[in-house]
Amino acid sequence: METLQVLGGRLRELRKEKKLKQRELAAFLDITEVHYRRVEAGKINIPTLTLCALADYYGVTTDYLLGRSDQRG
Repeated sequence: METLQVLGGRLRELRKEKKLKQRELAAFLDITEVHYRRVEAGKINIPTLTLCALADYYGVTTDYLLGRSDQRG
C-alpha cells in the first residue's frame, strides 16, 4: 500500500477512535475540511511539521502514522 494511503487510513482510524469529526481535525490543523478529507483519502502529502503535530496529538510516532512501524508508541 502506498505511504499516503497508509497515512490517511491511520489518521482516519485514530480520529474515529477519539470520536472526532474531520472538521475538528481540520480546525486543529488550520486547514479546510476539504483539504483534510484529501489527506485522509491519501490523495495529498502533508508537511513534516503537520505530521509531527498529528503524531503528538494522537500520542503515536510518526513512523506509525507513515506505516513504517505497527507500534503506536
